[in-house]
Amino acid sequence: MELFDAIASRSMAKQLSGPGPSAEQIARLLEAADRAPDHGRLKPWRFVPVNGAEREAFANAVALARRDQIPAFTDEQMEMEREKIRRSPTILVAGCVVRKDIAKVPEIEQVIAVGAAVENLMLAANELGIGAMWKTGPAAYSPRVKAAVGLAADDHIVAILHLGTKVK
Repeated sequence: MELFDAIASRSMAKQLSGPGPSAEQIARLLEAADRAPDHGRLKPWRFVPVNGAEREAFANAVALARRDQIPAFTDEQMEMEREKIRRSPTILVAGCVVRKDIAKVPEIEQVIAVGAAVENLMLAANELGIGAMWKTGPAAYSPRVKAAVGLAADDHIVAILHLGTKVK
């Protein structure tokens, strides 16, 4: 696929089903992400797979973050939040581990570099025929959710990436 065709044809999936990408495809996606422009060559991105037991812990952290934000959030609403995480075949959380000790590369430039890495990954997913959704929402700003994927409270979740097979 030509570059401009890839850009023009890339769109976010509306719904996903299984199967998710293979381990080899995930490796290719991460290689593409790793080629993003990055002032200072800091590579501030961290792509955290959320699988197995981590998936349920992450889903629970997302639901609790919503309750932190809205104390009247019901148990039923919390279960709906958990289900949003459970139903995607594959989830990668794209985080930005901020290097505050590098004055020549401001925090915003580090966050933007992660955004560029995510876009590279999204374009690569399209090329490989993998459906992808880039999500954030309140969970992305929650220290509780950040901790669930090994990020510090002052780091950033730039994307919660849902990957799988596009539903037509």
